[in-house]
Amino acid sequence: MSETLERWSSRRAFILAVTGAAVGLGNIWRFPYMTGENGGAAFLLLYIAFVLLLGLPVMMAEIMIGRAGRRSPMHSLAYLAQQAKATTHWRWLGAFGAMTVFFILSFYSVVSGWSIEFLIESINGDFEGLSPDEIGANFEGFLADPLRMTFNHSLFLLLTMTVVAAGISNGLEKLNNLLMPLLYLLLIALVVYAAFHDGFVPALRWLFSPDFDAVTPGVVLNALGHAFFTLAVGACALMAYGAYMPDHQSLPKAALAVAVLDVLVALLAGIAIFSAVFAQGMDPAEGPGLMFVTLPIAFANLPWGMLWLSIFFLLLLLATWTSSINLAEPMVATLQGIGLRRGRATAIVAVGVWLAGMLSVLSFSTMADVHWLGEMNFFDLVTTIPTDIFLPLGGLLIAIFAAWVLPREIALRALDAGPNGFRAWRAMVRYVSIPLTLLVLLSGLL
Repeated sequence: MSETLERWSSRRAFILAVTGAAVGLGNIWRFPYMTGENGGAAFLLLYIAFVLLLGLPVMMAEIMIGRAGRRSPMHSLAYLAQQAKATTHWRWLGAFGAMTVFFILSFYSVVSGWSIEFLIESINGDFEGLSPDEIGANFEGFLADPLRMTFNHSLFLLLTMTVVAAGISNGLEKLNNLLMPLLYLLLIALVVYAAFHDGFVPALRWLFSPDFDAVTPGVVLNALGHAFFTLAVGACALMAYGAYMPDHQSLPKAALAVAVLDVLVALLAGIAIFSAVFAQGMDPAEGPGLMFVTLPIAFANLPWGMLWLSIFFLLLLLATWTSSINLAEPMVATLQGIGLRRGRATAIVAVGVWLAGMLSVLSFSTMADVHWLGEMNFFDLVTTIPTDIFLPLGGLLIAIFAAWVLPREIALRALDAGPNGFRAWRAMVRYVSIPLTLLVLLSGLL
């Protein structure tokens, strides 16, 4: 396959696109409840440290491979392996990445559909006057309703694939340029709103005053895993984006900007969420239900609570929309790499993801008691194995290829950080990031 002719129109467009890929459920849903379960500020500091030591160098490696190959992930890996006189079996890493994002997007679309449902209910004021038990029962009732779940899953996937089908410049870039700034404006508005309530100062204290006595090996491993998950590395999605990267742009500067923007979303979301939680005297360690049960309870008792809860679920919907678009792109690029037109490739991906997503939809109702592995139903399976095992395995192989297989001259040119910057990056990946990624993988396997 020849080099792709598509490019992001500017450095800003590339940074917003990669940020759009990284920012999503990991920042706004997973980070708050992980922070709540792991003691607050100490977990936050570990997470930021591991973003710098693990997530950022591997992100640069993945983008660099795409930029050096200028093809779909499979073809970039095959082409670069030939240049390195290594086995072309490395191309299967691209197929593995496409399979990984396939399963992730299948559950991502389902969970993102929940945000559509909760956005509508918030706008309608359906949570006002409900007791905590009634709000919890409302969520359980929604999950057990396959028709409502299917509608929201289908609608979200339609929104996603319509943009992907439009291509890089007319689809992904235009949407990222519009929605990413809007996402930050909504987050800042939520934090300003939170600043006028009693829970704001306790939330800041809890998020930024670490208690290192709370740090356990489990907390360290959770921070490692989340740092890896939140930057969307390991699935070759960023490799596809690197193929469209402008020629004259410093990759380290762009990647650092993405990491800062990504962590900023998590911090702002955490401040907004925990301010509401502490204002109502609720427990921050509520687990995955923090977003869809605890928050409606908290906002229902605050002034103008339904308006701000609506803004919050709109924010979640926008974040998951941009992220899902960017998850779909490497699958479409892989099919384009074997000769399919973008429209047909998008349709094939859409149908496959929709069907797999239906297994997650039914995991809460008619297939709730169908166990695929141990005690896990399909939804448990796809929310665990792809994120806990496939992503770190893909990230480990990407890091090994970039730091040990890729010829120095090609890597040096694609990184665009100068000889000293390249040596520092390669040493970091070889002797810090790869061992840490292996630790994440072993943790997922065990």
